[in-house]
Amino acid sequence: MEVRVKLYATLVRYVEGIRAGQPISLNLPEGSTIRDVLTVLKIPEEEVKVAFVAGRACPWDTVLKDGDEVGIFSPIGGGKS
Repeated sequence: MEVRVKLYATLVRYVEGIRAGQPISLNLPEGSTIRDVLTVLKIPEEEVKVAFVAGRACPWDTVLKDGDEVGIFSPIGGGKS
């Protein structure tokens, strides 16, 4: 199956040559989860704050379907201290 993945903030460093929010296509076996996407892209789970599938926050064990769009965000810091 094919899913589209968008990485944001510091996570773009795991895929050479992309910008934040630029979709990449991944071919994965049926039954793959968000955790499998992280494994394929070699993104440590502790670097991810939240993942969305079709615009909804989902746990790592969410099973993906062909054509899903996955957004993955790192924790974001900043603001006044």
